[in-house]
Amino acid sequence: MKTITSRDNPLVKRLHALAQSGRERRQRGETVLDGAHLLQAAVDARWPLKAVVCSGSGLARAEHQRLLDALAADVPRYQFPDPLFRHVSPVETPSGLLAIIDLPSPVAADPLSASVVVLDAVQDPGNLGTILRTAAAAGVRRVMLGAGCAQAWSPRVLRAGMGAHFVLEIEEGVDPLVRLEGYPGRCLATALGPGAVSLYALDLRGAVAWLFGAEGQGLSPALLARADQRVIIPMAAGVESLNVGAAVAVCLFEQARQTQGR
Repeated sequence: MKTITSRDNPLVKRLHALAQSGRERRQRGETVLDGAHLLQAAVDARWPLKAVVCSGSGLARAEHQRLLDALAADVPRYQFPDPLFRHVSPVETPSGLLAIIDLPSPVAADPLSASVVVLDAVQDPGNLGTILRTAAAAGVRRVMLGAGCAQAWSPRVLRAGMGAHFVLEIEEGVDPLVRLEGYPGRCLATALGPGAVSLYALDLRGAVAWLFGAEGQGLSPALLARADQRVIIPMAAGVESLNVGAAVAVCLFEQARQTQGR
């Protein structure tokens, strides 16, 4: 394992840029995995690691040492002093272990037939990562991100996704209206308005395109108009709304409950 101590080292500059800049990630075609759980998920998915970096204190952790020992021999390994590791860490509380991976090739825009989650301007990385993790757990394998969404493969979204990225098909920069042309299932939007019905009154056994917008502005008017049905999640009196990540979880697991109970 090679030790690096200077901020002027090309690897240090590369990691810092990848951790902080979406533009750099797009230009380099790379991103950063933060933490042992994400690295293990990438290894389990047979995702190639281009380099692994451990902090001095991180190297002393048995979990990290076991993971490093299990990596293929040709994966480059580096050790940074703790202050230098903090400099390149994408989060305020460094995990002590990072890896560089290539961004995936764009997912093929093949015809849709199964259930899919469609996101409109979900900008918060934590919310987006939570939604991806929820979709994977509920068995929905395709997630489409429209304009205004956070970058799916950013370090913060990856960390919140907890490995879900490696089992999902994630389309970014999608025009949902175009992608949903000819969709054989129903398009359901969580939104108030005329004709909205309770989630629990719907038969969800079949393909559903779930349309979710960000807190505040909600879905765009055009995407809301595409919905076949507006859906509300019944809540106790005095509660106005749910976080979008929580709303996705309620809807997808209600569909999973109905599907598994058939």
